[in-house]
Amino acid sequence: MAGPRAASARRSGPLLAACSATVGALLLPFMVASAPTAAAAPRCDSTEDCLAQMTLEEKAGQMTQVNHTNVMDDKEAIAEYGLGSLLSGGGAGPGGEAGGTATEWADMYDEYQRTALQSRLGIPLIYGVDAVHGHSNVVGATVFPHNIGMGATRNSKLVRRAQDITRQEVLGTGIDWNFAPAVSVPRDDRWGRTYEGFGEVPRLASKMGYASIKGSQGHDLDSESVAATAKHYVADGGTTWGTGEDDYLIDQGDARMSEHELRKIHLPPYRAAVRADAASVMISFSSWNGLKMHQHEYLVDDVLKGELGFDGVVISDWAGVRQVEGDSYADKLRKSINAGLDMIMVPDDYEQNIEAIVSEVRAGRISEERIDDAVRRILDLKFDQELFDKPFTDRSYTDDIGSPEHREVAREAVAQSQVLLKNDGVLPLSPDSGKDIVVGGKTADNLGYQMGGWSISWQGSGGDTTEGTTFWEAVQQETEGTDTDVEFVGTDTGQDFSGDVGIWVGGETPYAEGFGDDGDLQLSEDDTKQLDDICAKTDVCVAMLVSGRPLIINEELKTADAFVASWLPGTEGAGMTDVVFGHERFTGRLPVTWPSSVDQEPINRGDGQKPLFRMGYGLRN
Repeated sequence: MAGPRAASARRSGPLLAACSATVGALLLPFMVASAPTAAAAPRCDSTEDCLAQMTLEEKAGQMTQVNHTNVMDDKEAIAEYGLGSLLSGGGAGPGGEAGGTATEWADMYDEYQRTALQSRLGIPLIYGVDAVHGHSNVVGATVFPHNIGMGATRNSKLVRRAQDITRQEVLGTGIDWNFAPAVSVPRDDRWGRTYEGFGEVPRLASKMGYASIKGSQGHDLDSESVAATAKHYVADGGTTWGTGEDDYLIDQGDARMSEHELRKIHLPPYRAAVRADAASVMISFSSWNGLKMHQHEYLVDDVLKGELGFDGVVISDWAGVRQVEGDSYADKLRKSINAGLDMIMVPDDYEQNIEAIVSEVRAGRISEERIDDAVRRILDLKFDQELFDKPFTDRSYTDDIGSPEHREVAREAVAQSQVLLKNDGVLPLSPDSGKDIVVGGKTADNLGYQMGGWSISWQGSGGDTTEGTTFWEAVQQETEGTDTDVEFVGTDTGQDFSGDVGIWVGGETPYAEGFGDDGDLQLSEDDTKQLDDICAKTDVCVAMLVSGRPLIINEELKTADAFVASWLPGTEGAGMTDVVFGHERFTGRLPVTWPSSVDQEPINRGDGQKPLFRMGYGLRN
């Protein structure tokens, strides 16, 4: 397949002539090669030139990705071992803590990169983050709706615009590799990662995934691109409920299905990702019919790299190699690399990883050709992104992180993601009607709940963890200067109050991955009581359900006069009020089938079950 990486191996522009003055000063000790006695390290200026000069240990270093907290206090190890990549896992930002400003992230990145350039060959790092709905680990960044909400928009052009903004904000912190988009096809809403997928059918995941990759990378990879990652290969959304291996990460189950079903439902989004020239593919923690994907040579090497023609980097998930069957780490690692994995997200014991690669090659259990193929793919990516020439943060992007212009696009995405499930003549409201509006529920004025998981921290949390507009703040802005009175009761709905219109905002609290697996899909008793209270004390009431998936809402649907599926909208709560108050029309459509009971799970389009709402449902107003 001819793609941007295919050409990069032929590229050989001189490195030092293109480096900035800053980089030149840093590399001065290496630029005195004309002096025969100088301790000058050899440099390389193309993939093949680098490969020709690298030792086996240096190649193993390039195949190793480490969570930055594991070298934070020993940065010299980056150069000493020639590490290929760092990541900020679980929201780990500057100082190892979740969060941090854009400038702090950029400073951290540049410091690590300066250290990497001091290695023998001066090969720069590539740094990965989970910017899965905006650059959501960074305080002040624009946070978009999670993918399930973007799927509800059905607007691939909007997805591309959103991802282009994410690209700019990621570049503003120096980062060059994003572990997104998830092109999962979630088939069971009990799965804790349902909201990471665009929807339950492959066509929707393929269309939106393609747009996301293009928004991140552009037409060709270069210094203005952020490398995208299609994940998690393959069928992570099709695992059988109850097949997870332990209580900690119970989502990492077994996709028990025929190859026909795997190819029909779960493989098409990866075909689309390859067509989009995705820079990387991340392997799933899950298994297919009992065999871990991290060691599945047929699906990784034969199908992904061979049949689909993927020529980018195949990366493991967090410590995924350790879940492979084997008597030792080296045994597990050998199976994974021979299956086709190129970069190993260790994420901690990098010395063990490097030593295992070297020992397995020297023992003849991993071929040097396989190692060279892996390193070639990694170096091609770095050259494509011009990291050798432009290794440091482009600060021209930094000041625009979280800008009003960026937030306006996120607000548009929120509005288009809202799905109107019921409307008994209530919506839209008039902001200047003079009616009394009562707003309550645990999520009405809680930005952290509004964003969900993968927001500042891995699991997400409640409260004002970053900058944004809550639903309640947006209601106040909407009615300011009008005759409409608004009152906030929060979760204290047992108090005395009354109003013409009540609005309840509640639903799920933040979670990520296996911590979100839920066999009940029920609203909490507190949520139900608060909704009942608000509806009982107002003439008409509106329910805004903030969740990462459908919940069982049969009774709540009867209680409310209007009911909206708001998904996990992100930082821009004004997108919710835009449709509630009629500035924008409701256009969102369900990206998944909505069950009438949890006993129907898994429930999907065309399976013969009668849902509460079919996929594609959504009222207009």
